[in-house]
Amino acid sequence: QVQLVESGGGLVQAGGSLRLSCAASGRTYSVYAMGWFRQAPGKEREFVAAITWSAGRLYYADSVKGRFTISRDNAKNTVYLQMNTLKPEDTAVYYCAAERYSSKYYAPDEYDYWGQGTQVTVSS
Repeated sequence: QVQLVESGGGLVQAGGSLRLSCAASGRTYSVYAMGWFRQAPGKEREFVAAITWSAGRLYYADSVKGRFTISRDNAKNTVYLQMNTLKPEDTAVYYCAAERYSSKYYAPDEYDYWGQGTQVTVSS
C-alpha cells in the first residue's frame, strides 16, 4: 500500500507559477515511477509528466514541455511538479500517481496508486 498526498494547488493568474508536491508514504520502496495527471471538467484524464524513481528519467506531455518540470526528493519520498508560465488551459484537477512496475507512463490505467487530487485554476 502506498499513500499519496498532493498539495500546492490553488488559483493563479495566467503567466504565473505553482509548485505541486506529492508526498508518498507506506510501501514507497515498491514504487517504480511517479507521475502527474490532470483532468478538466468534461475531459479525459491526461498525462502531464512522469519520473522514474531510481534512474530519474523524465517524461513530459507535449503540452507542458518547456513549462513544467517534474523532480523528486528521494529522502523525502516526494515528487514535485513545478509549473511555470501557466495558461488557462492548464486549469484542472491535478493528480499524483505511483506506478509499481515499468509500464506505459502516460496511461492512467497503468498506475496503481492515486492521490486525492488538487485543484489548479489559472485565470486569464
